Amino acid sequence: MLNVENKVIAITGASSGIGEATAKLLAQNGAKVVLGARRTDKLKKLIEEIYASDGTAEFKAVDVTNRQNVKAFVEFAKDKFGRVDVIFNNAGVMPLSPMNALKVEEWDNMINVNIQGVLNGIAAGLPIMEAQGGGHIINTASIGAHVVVPTAAVYCATKYAVWAISEGLRQESQNIRVTTISPGVVETELGSDITDRSAKGALQEFRKISLSPDAIARAVLYAVSQPDDVDVNEIIVRPTASAF
Repeated sequence: MLNVENKVIAITGASSGIGEATAKLLAQNGAKVVLGARRTDKLKKLIEEIYASDGTAEFKAVDVTNRQNVKAFVEFAKDKFGRVDVIFNNAGVMPLSPMNALKVEEWDNMINVNIQGVLNGIAAGLPIMEAQGGGHIINTASIGAHVVVPTAAVYCATKYAVWAISEGLRQESQNIRVTTISPGVVETELGSDITDRSAKGALQEFRKISLSPDAIARAVLYAVSQPDDVDVNEIIVRPTASAF
């Protein structure tokens, strides 16, 4: 038996891509998933699919850049199911551009979503997990936390920050597992907000070899399913043919 059944798992960025695929897979394996994103129409459709497959799911709108919003989301999960076993801080944005394009508003948005969003998830979940004597925080970083490429400097910086925050939290935690998932190129909506033409073209080239979101979902399932005294700290998942 996988160590997943009946675990209460809150997922941000759950309306598409990695979050959606992970929600489905965890629910198939008996987890009670609580889904958060801004697009509640997509969340409602997703939980209907999970219900149709005899899974258990709830959803609540969440803006990860708003600390109180994230706290309310995590407390919603606790109120529904009595505890929170796993928080998957998965929401992220990737509006790539050269530094000299000076897209400073996009820089700000990446910092707010990719870094502050993860911190907000940790701040919301950590007191609950400490009080219940255990839990698991999973953060989505990126291959960009390990490799910097042109047009991705700020994005890579935010994802390195996710890695550093996760590693610091791991070192401080005796009863709480911490996992960083670093996907390579995945076929998702990530990057749909790119406004710089050269960066958009480069991403299209990268995505000629890309993973499906299911590949990352399986990595999350692997980390969650380990015995409670086993903490899978970091998983990097690349397409086999990828040089980065």
